[in-house]
Amino acid sequence: MNETLLADLIALGEGFTTEFKRSGTSGLGHEMCAFANATGGTILLGVADDGAVLGVGHHNRLKSEAQSIARSAEPPIAVEIESVGQVLFVRVPAQQGKPYSFGGRFFIREGASSQQMSREQIREFFYREGVIHFDETACRKFSLETDLDEENWALFRNRAQIPETMVPEVALRNLHLISEDGRMTHAGAWLLARDIRKFNMSAQVSCGLFMGTDKVRILDRRDFHGDVYSMIDDGMGWILSKLNIELTIHRLRREERPELPEPALREAVVNALAHRDYRSTANVQSYLFADRLEIVSPGGLPAGITEAELGTRSVPRNPLLFGMLYRMDVVEHIGSGIRRIRDLCREYGVPEPVFEVAEHWVVATFKRPNADTMHQVGTKSNCFVTACMRRPLPN
Repeated sequence: MNETLLADLIALGEGFTTEFKRSGTSGLGHEMCAFANATGGTILLGVADDGAVLGVGHHNRLKSEAQSIARSAEPPIAVEIESVGQVLFVRVPAQQGKPYSFGGRFFIREGASSQQMSREQIREFFYREGVIHFDETACRKFSLETDLDEENWALFRNRAQIPETMVPEVALRNLHLISEDGRMTHAGAWLLARDIRKFNMSAQVSCGLFMGTDKVRILDRRDFHGDVYSMIDDGMGWILSKLNIELTIHRLRREERPELPEPALREAVVNALAHRDYRSTANVQSYLFADRLEIVSPGGLPAGITEAELGTRSVPRNPLLFGMLYRMDVVEHIGSGIRRIRDLCREYGVPEPVFEVAEHWVVATFKRPNADTMHQVGTKSNCFVTACMRRPLPN
């Protein structure tokens, strides 16, 4: 930092990443903490709110005080401090140890000011940063006495490979599906639900078949709202029933080949349900158009992963749920979902899907092969099928 760059920075004024302080270190800890919990920022000691450069003295003493303040945060905040003329330049780089607190309180940068977080803001921040995982928290709506019956326990026990003689509560505690306060966790509720909407109103899977390439005319719609395992199977069954199928007669045997690879689609559906944000008021959606299939998962990317890292790293938003799906053989290879989807599509001879990431959504789009020339015939059930015989039947 030199005086020219400092002048340019001051000219921009205070904002989300810049704070001016006239003098001293009073309140400096709050500002550092707020920047550390956001995207980082710069604090200029010796600059008035209107941008006038007042300067500060005793730079060495102020540097020492600022470093001490940064170290007293929980966890300690890494800062860079230098003198630029009369101004003390304090830079708070983007931090990796979020959330940070100072003096037992949490602060966040909002606009051009630093604010103390409320209880709800702290809770939301912890969820967003992956410090607390919603699937591991207690589900107050689930009753072990009324919601856990013999039928759904037997189904879950078989899927989770639990010995038949093991007492349900013992098994659930050992699998960490019952929390320390004796309540079913959300992950347990989602896996043992008869109707998942009882515990999360928008946790169902919605499927829609549309005419053409937009949502103007819908041909078929289904909602699935059992347990997570069942929703994966039901959602996949619906998708496969609507895709075009190539029928091939080979040595008197009929072989069916969906236009898109079933394992890749299943992996995408599993990812959408396993990694979605279950606190969102939106739900997982499967939209089938004439030219593409879209699988939409609410919640954006979980904390700790960027769009550039998709397919190379896995950071589950719901680690307890994801671990149970792995135990149930729903997830085949931990950490390789998107890479595997791409590989399966290449091997199948169809385009790799496109993954779009937004703040509140992740969308996987599969292009339907030959969608512009494929002849589609609608049946009463709105199931489209293409029959193709590569070889004639023998006489």
